[in-house]
Amino acid sequence: MRRAYSVETVRAAEAALMKRVPEGALMQRAAVGLAAACGDLLRRTGRVYGSRVLLLVGSGDNGGDALYAGARLARRGAAVRALLLSPDRAHAGGLAAFLAAGGQVAEGADGLGPLDLVVDGITGIGGRGGLREEAVALLRAVTRDRDRTPVIAVDLPSGVEADSGEVHGEAVRADATVTFGTYKPGHLIDPAAEHAGALRLVDIGLGPELPEPPDLEALQYADVAALLPVPGGESDKYSRGVVGVVAGSERYPGAAVLAVAGALRGGAGAVRYVGPGADAVIARFPEALVHAGPPSRAGRVQAWVVGPGLGDGRWAEEAVADVLGADVPVLVDADGLRLLDAETVRTRTAATVLTPHAGEAAALLGVAREEVEAGRLAAVRELAARYRATVLLKGSTTLVAEARDTPVRVNPTGTAWLATAGSGDVLSGLTGSLLAAGLAPRDAASVGAYLHGLAARHGSGGAPVSAQDVADSIPAAWRDVRAG
Repeated sequence: MRRAYSVETVRAAEAALMKRVPEGALMQRAAVGLAAACGDLLRRTGRVYGSRVLLLVGSGDNGGDALYAGARLARRGAAVRALLLSPDRAHAGGLAAFLAAGGQVAEGADGLGPLDLVVDGITGIGGRGGLREEAVALLRAVTRDRDRTPVIAVDLPSGVEADSGEVHGEAVRADATVTFGTYKPGHLIDPAAEHAGALRLVDIGLGPELPEPPDLEALQYADVAALLPVPGGESDKYSRGVVGVVAGSERYPGAAVLAVAGALRGGAGAVRYVGPGADAVIARFPEALVHAGPPSRAGRVQAWVVGPGLGDGRWAEEAVADVLGADVPVLVDADGLRLLDAETVRTRTAATVLTPHAGEAAALLGVAREEVEAGRLAAVRELAARYRATVLLKGSTTLVAEARDTPVRVNPTGTAWLATAGSGDVLSGLTGSLLAAGLAPRDAASVGAYLHGLAARHGSGGAPVSAQDVADSIPAAWRDVRAG
């Protein structure tokens, strides 16, 4: 599991560790890891010896990490130059080591010639509010006409917000980021995550000093495999989970089919469908159990999914209210989010999972969509607290938050191929099946998002993918996870 901590927590952990190790030990450990990562990247396109490396060096420890790493590369035969953004505030020890190893200080961005690697050591995790004007001008001058020169960031791409994943203004776009001790939220949450490129974590001994729980966590294969509900020899449809689906309308009958597909492919023992799309559902899935409604009379279920393609109107409003009155976990998506009563959600005794995209989240919060997209972590936490629910915020990085003080989960399997009509309906059914199987709401939402992303990758094969392709690929994603 990838775990991420806030800057404040990281700083406190570093301070505690520095009391127990020799002065400068942490920076040297970081420099060793950074230099190794730079060497690995250089060897992919050539070799370290004779390569041309440019360091962009800001003040403070981030610049010191870059300078010490540059010294190591210089001793391995690389031609390393450093552009100092604040020469009078450059890390003294790092600069001395760099010069002693044969590194050179560049006078400016002109005349640098061809480069094999640019190392971003401008601000790191301490930066706030985007790059300053002088740093922007320097960055543009260095990267102009060098689209193929890789950039590696020290700890975090300069200009992004470490704690929130927000980006205010210009920021470095790195091909890779080498971070130290632990991940930070900005490594995992867009839009900042888009700037980080491939992530590499360097162990500097910080682990024992980091508290529980982390601020964020991202499940990996083993974590998801441990949560997957797998039937045993004595299982029946009820022990596997019966999920009710209230979805679709005359205008959107496909939403009903896709939500049911997600539930069945997600391992539900049975699906009870309620809504006007019964004919379409039965034509595609004859095993589905259909009912004219209301949902409360459809029969026994262990979780409900309500909202995809419902449209509006009296029947839809009554169906959402009926489902929210049930004493089982309920997932509300799409049109159901517009029709729910906030106080009803807050006072439910059973679990509620809300699955908005950015536009729907903005409507629930009463803010502009752009505000949600720019501050996804703040938005998902506020939604969870306001509605006392588990919230899965869909998007380029899907986030799962609870009202109680647990780490926000970040889904690492998202892909742009999921930006297709109906894929959210599939996710709703899939997550509903996991709720019905007995997974806790946070786990169901996290595992559902994980499998959904893997399924999209399977279904696309690098080509356009439909929502039905995603649904049909869920079993393959499930097998991949179990196989490790």
